[in-house]
Amino acid sequence: MRTLRHAFARLVWTMTGYRHVSQPLPPDGAGLLIGATHTSNWDFILMLGITWELDLETRWLGKHQLFRRPFGPLMRALGGIPVDRRSPHGLVSDIVGRIRSGERFYLVVTPEGTRGRSEYWKSGFYRIAMEAGLPVTLGYVDSERRTTGLGPTLRLTGDVAADMNKVREFYAGKLGYRPDLTTEPRLRDETGTPSASA
Repeated sequence: MRTLRHAFARLVWTMTGYRHVSQPLPPDGAGLLIGATHTSNWDFILMLGITWELDLETRWLGKHQLFRRPFGPLMRALGGIPVDRRSPHGLVSDIVGRIRSGERFYLVVTPEGTRGRSEYWKSGFYRIAMEAGLPVTLGYVDSERRTTGLGPTLRLTGDVAADMNKVREFYAGKLGYRPDLTTEPRLRDETGTPSASA
């Protein structure tokens, strides 16, 4: 399986013309991976290439419609966790519970919540990271330099504005697969404690 995953990653870089450039991850084997900017279905393929080349155990959140037959079993095998956006309550508690029970994985999150241009990022990733005590690794797509990978890993402090300033600093100048749909990393409320649904 490892050989197949590495072969898939090489195929992704060949097909897309992107180079994989990642910084080392902390050794604890768990955390949040931010997928940004999220402007195309290709983002999912690029993230698979990154995580499979690095041999990371990952989970990702997807709208529940993706898990219907015939593709549901495949989505789950790829690490998918279905989310019903009409009733998201309990999602953060579920993820935190998995981590606290000893599961070790990286949760891939796309805070923009849509492939289209949006005004704000959703802040559920911030609440999950704070409640579970998980580091946040900034994954990226940079269409201008044709690179993709994992950037720095941050420990959130609870000072939302200061933490998001660091996030914005990293993503500044990085444009998504579709540059016109790139969204600046900004939460709707950076003055208080984020909620999962924000």
